[in-house]
Amino acid sequence: MKICCGTDIIEIERIKQSIEDEKTGETFKNRVYTQSEIDYCEGKGMQKYQHYAARFAAKEAVFKAISEQLENKYSISWKDIEISNNNQGKPQVKIAKNKLKNLENIDLSISHCKSYAMASVVGIIK
Repeated sequence: MKICCGTDIIEIERIKQSIEDEKTGETFKNRVYTQSEIDYCEGKGMQKYQHYAARFAAKEAVFKAISEQLENKYSISWKDIEISNNNQGKPQVKIAKNKLKNLENIDLSISHCKSYAMASVVGIIK
């Protein structure tokens, strides 16, 4: 058994600019986020960019935690990692089937403020 961890922090303004870009915004959003993530973030009104940034940081943190277990860095895409919330509001990670078979458990923590979003992941690999 191996414990793996990953963390990431991002400026919310950077994600906001990427999403609002007239030429590439929709492409960026649809390349990085699942439809469920988009629906969740868009439902947050004026704070939607904080939630987009938090999910971006979470995906980066997950990738950092599991990257040694991947055959190559291209064997997983942004949308293979989905960030959602359980019934109590705790963030959780779903990784697409067959992408990482030996992942036993993964735990995620997300936080954001006006300017930054961050995420931390701890996982257990069999």
